[in-house]
Amino acid sequence: MRYNMVELESKYRQTIDSIVDSTKLEHKTIQGKPVYRSIQEAIDDIDESDGCIFIAKGVYVEKLMVNKASVTLLGESRDQTILTYDVASGTEKADGSTYGTFGSASVIVQKPNFTAFNITFENRFDFMKEYLKKDNDPTKMKNLQAVAFRTADQSDQTKLENCYFKGYQDTLLVDQGTHYFHKCVVEGAIDFIFGAGQAVFESCDIISLNLQDPIHNGFVTAASTSIDVPYGYLFDQCRLQRKSNEMPDHTVYLGRPWHPGGDPNAIASVLYYQCEVDAHIKEEGWTEMGGYSPLDARLYEYDNHGSGAVINTNRRSVPQQEAEKWRHYLHQICVR
Repeated sequence: MRYNMVELESKYRQTIDSIVDSTKLEHKTIQGKPVYRSIQEAIDDIDESDGCIFIAKGVYVEKLMVNKASVTLLGESRDQTILTYDVASGTEKADGSTYGTFGSASVIVQKPNFTAFNITFENRFDFMKEYLKKDNDPTKMKNLQAVAFRTADQSDQTKLENCYFKGYQDTLLVDQGTHYFHKCVVEGAIDFIFGAGQAVFESCDIISLNLQDPIHNGFVTAASTSIDVPYGYLFDQCRLQRKSNEMPDHTVYLGRPWHPGGDPNAIASVLYYQCEVDAHIKEEGWTEMGGYSPLDARLYEYDNHGSGAVINTNRRSVPQQEAEKWRHYLHQICVR
């Protein structure tokens, strides 16, 4: 047996309730734990809340809905425990309707206290195939947003550690409640971290993918923080990198302010705090979205370093006192 439940429970200080392992389907139990064919089946069998599911190495092609509170997913290996699906906003369903951006998510968390360790969350939709088609190509799909992971409804106090989020456009939708990402990797190209939620990204790698454009290769964030929320996203000592060395310098924006449906009360709030910034980030840093100026939003940096770290009138730096207040506040409400 390549994994031992007693050792895992001791290491993660979690009581594992069930196992998902597609290679052990002849077993009804392993080491006293029930074994499931799919992750959704294991989630559905949690009575009402509070279940820890161990997921063995493998590729699990499922469109998951986490509709129980206090669910923990514990992967055997981050890069080999892969939860994936492959639909975009414009993908047609059997009834002729489309999924829409929110409905495209491979994993949707609807309840509070969701936790995941050592898992890759992926939307495997072939974005580049469609993106590179000519605009006059009748086969080109409209609306290529394809979410890998989304928080919604009653979600709150979401915690993800040593996880990998893969997509191109709209990879990670942090839209509801608070979130803590620790030593995670998030990759994408267009608005690949977005939404109205509050989130701390601590010691994470934020990786931009190459759109093969000599001038514009995307946007890291598209926050839609409510004006009533004091602080939105904190990137705390993260590394902003590019996936390919072929990506030209100064072609990716730190972000742009998203106003869903033109909502004037969505005032994006983002702080990059002591981050390592590579040269793929544009010198102007931020840009407009839907006619809304980044200078009217709460988009800031503090004490960043690296070849892409600059300060100018468009890339505003907050004073140390304000940066520490921002950091303290979000750590206090997001980190548990």
